[in-house]
Amino acid sequence: MGEAARIDQTTEPQYQRCIELRESSGLNRFGLMSNQVWNDDPKRLTFVLSRYKFAAKMLSGMGHVLEVGCADAFGTRLVCQEANHVTAVDFDPVFIEDARQTTGDWNVTFRTHDMLSGPVDGSFDAAYSLDVLEHIEPNDEDRFISNIADSLTDTGTLIVGSPSIQSQAYASPQSKEGHVNCKDHQGLTTLLRKHFSNVFIFSMNDEVVHTGFYPMAHYLISICCSPIR
Repeated sequence: MGEAARIDQTTEPQYQRCIELRESSGLNRFGLMSNQVWNDDPKRLTFVLSRYKFAAKMLSGMGHVLEVGCADAFGTRLVCQEANHVTAVDFDPVFIEDARQTTGDWNVTFRTHDMLSGPVDGSFDAAYSLDVLEHIEPNDEDRFISNIADSLTDTGTLIVGSPSIQSQAYASPQSKEGHVNCKDHQGLTTLLRKHFSNVFIFSMNDEVVHTGFYPMAHYLISICCSPIR
């Protein structure tokens, strides 16, 4: 009896919500990609969530937001906390199906869509794409950004985050295998200014967003405003 009480009743009552949620909804599980990261390099999840938190805060109050390249949508919930609704797309149906199974009852819709094939239907107030551009072949990058821009309203905002070219000296072999288009800050700015009237580039190292010396930035994150039609 005493042992059962210890299992079902927390010592401090403010934590009883943990037990109640376990009993009513079960325990959440990682998605495919977040599970792999948690096993192989758990600290990387703090970096991923920091990037999503930045996007979420910048897009706070937006009506309908598009995520391009959501994978298993581990960080998507952070944006869901700030935006009214998120449509999350990825070109890999394996990740989309996994995201549907693991995300739960949040204000998000999942769709399989390859952004190189065309814009996403609907006029989105904002879009964000984190850790995707570096996987797009240079010959396809303009089409990729253009199709995102065409998914936005005339006053839409886009956030793009990508590892810097300088970071690749320290990247793992697995990362390098898929990274075919990392850029420095000037290259990223040049690409985005073809498609947006205003582009603001920030540096990011681990969890910290800053305006420091670009060549020392491990990650570049940009805010783009007003698509060029």
